[in-house]
Amino acid sequence: MKTRVISAILMIAIFVPLLIMGEVPFAVFMTLLAVLGLYEIIHVRESERKFPTIVKIFAYLLVIFFTMSNFDSLQFVYSVDYRVISFVIFAFLLPMIFIKDKKKYDLNDALFLIGIVVFLGLGFNLIILIRNFDISYVIYLLLITTITDTFALITGSLIGKHKLAPTISPNKTIEGSIGGSLMGTFVATAYYMCVINPGASLVLVILITCLLSCVGQVGDLAFSFIKREYGKKDFSNLIPGHGGILDRLDSLIFVVLVFILVLGLI
Repeated sequence: MKTRVISAILMIAIFVPLLIMGEVPFAVFMTLLAVLGLYEIIHVRESERKFPTIVKIFAYLLVIFFTMSNFDSLQFVYSVDYRVISFVIFAFLLPMIFIKDKKKYDLNDALFLIGIVVFLGLGFNLIILIRNFDISYVIYLLLITTITDTFALITGSLIGKHKLAPTISPNKTIEGSIGGSLMGTFVATAYYMCVINPGASLVLVILITCLLSCVGQVGDLAFSFIKREYGKKDFSNLIPGHGGILDRLDSLIFVVLVFILVLGLI
C-alpha cells in the first residue's frame, strides 16, 4: 500500500503541472505515454510470438505521428485524414508479402497492430486536443474515471457479493460497479454544472456522465480481457503498485473516444 500511495503522489506531481502548462510539454508527455502504452501491449502480445523488428519500428513511429497530429490546434475540430489511415493499413499489411512466413508474421498480427496503433494514437491525440480546447473538460473526464474506479473498489470491498465478470476480472462486483458509477456521476456532474456550463440541462449532463462512467468500466474490462488472454496480471510494472500505463489509463482512453461523440449534446 505504501508503494502504491507514493507512486500515486509522484504521478500527480508530474501530471498536474504538465496539464496546467498544456501546449508542447503536455503534448510531448501524452506522446510518451502513448509510446509506453504501445510498448506494454506489444510486450504482452509478444509473450506468444515476437513481432519482426521493422514492423515494431513502424508501429512506434505511427503512434507518435497520430498522437502529435495537430497537437497545437486550439480548435476542437477533429477530422480523420484517410490518407493516414490508408498508410497505416499498408504499413502493416505489406510486410506479410515480404516476410512470407506465417510463423513470424501473419494477418492476425497485422490487424492487431493496425487496431492498437489507431486506438492509442487517436485516444491520446484527443486528450491533447481537449486540453487545448479547455482544461476543464480534461478535469471533468478525469473525475469520471478516477472517482468511478475509486468508489467501485471501495463499494465492492465493503458490500460486493455478486461478481461482475468473474472470468475476466474476478475482483470486480456488480455492487462495486453501481457504487462507482453513482459517485462518479455525482461528482463529475457537480463539477460540470458548477465550472463548465451552469446553464446546461442537468438531466442531460447526468445521463451523459453516467454513460461515460459505464464506458470507462467497459474499457477497463476490455483491457483486463486482453491481459487474461495472455496470462498477465498487469501490462507492466512501470508504475510500482499500479501496474503499467494502460492499467491506469485504459478507462480514460475509452471515455475520451466516446466523449467526442456526445460533446455536441452538452
